[in-house]
Amino acid sequence: MNQFSNLPEGHPARVYLEENQLIRSLMSDINSIDIGAEFERYETLFAKLCLVEKHFARKENQLFPYLEQYGWTSPSQNMWAFHDDIRAIVKMARNLTETKELVSLSMTLQNLFSNLEHIMQVEEGRLLPRALEMLQESDWMEMRDGDEEIGWMFDEAPAAYPAHVENEYIHPSQDTTKRKLPFSLEGRIDLEQGHMLPEQINWLLKFMPVDITYVDENDIVIFYNRGDNRVFPRSAGIIGREVKFCHPPKSVDQVLLILKEFKAGRRDEAEFWISFKGKFIHIRYFAIRDDEGTYKGVIEVSQDVTHIRGLEGQQRLLDWD
Repeated sequence: MNQFSNLPEGHPARVYLEENQLIRSLMSDINSIDIGAEFERYETLFAKLCLVEKHFARKENQLFPYLEQYGWTSPSQNMWAFHDDIRAIVKMARNLTETKELVSLSMTLQNLFSNLEHIMQVEEGRLLPRALEMLQESDWMEMRDGDEEIGWMFDEAPAAYPAHVENEYIHPSQDTTKRKLPFSLEGRIDLEQGHMLPEQINWLLKFMPVDITYVDENDIVIFYNRGDNRVFPRSAGIIGREVKFCHPPKSVDQVLLILKEFKAGRRDEAEFWISFKGKFIHIRYFAIRDDEGTYKGVIEVSQDVTHIRGLEGQQRLLDWD
């Protein structure tokens, strides 16, 4: 880590290097023991090594996007694929650990260690040095905020970076950090996390595979999404209408009870599931509250989950046939 020794504690690049030191230490410790005779110790060490997933996730979701802003897309395209190769080996080692197939496990671990050492050398020899040349100090400071959400391989979080913001929480609505964006903000609506054009918000809601209806704090319907495959038909006439007049008489009492409990703060969610026209429908109501906890209405979310209920096993590959 000599070439990075001038980096302050907590700097994201320095943290990557410190994690590499931890990875090498864990691999060395595993190599030094008789797994069969010290299996519990091995399991502890291996579990810590599996936290390399956090190392990879920070690179993929934090470091790579910043590099893309400066035109360097190779890590996203190539190193990410190598991460997935290592993930597959980790999964194989985990399965062999569970079944205690020690001969195959030993061979798989050596394959894993070789691949980890290779990717660490790429990080230390090319990725991080070039990232330090390309990125601005403000980029690294912003990056650290996102790193907090993903986490690290360590038992305790690294030192704060920069040091003076340690333990300081900034609400997204008060965060004045300016990120260099590849699009204009003109005409966009400033959301809590992101900026969208009105038509983009409309498309998002239209193509969501769920029915959404928003009733405000005065029990007035103010919105529903107009997807082409709604579970329950709606028409424009319900906008501005009191919600109790938008439900069949046999269910209106339940709706009013939900509103009463939500307004009183005693409940935040209600859930139902029914059979409807040969489909299995999941219906949920969620109380909407502002940052001070004041009731601001309710959303009703309905979804045809017939297909979802029938899924079994796993499908990890794209199948459009």
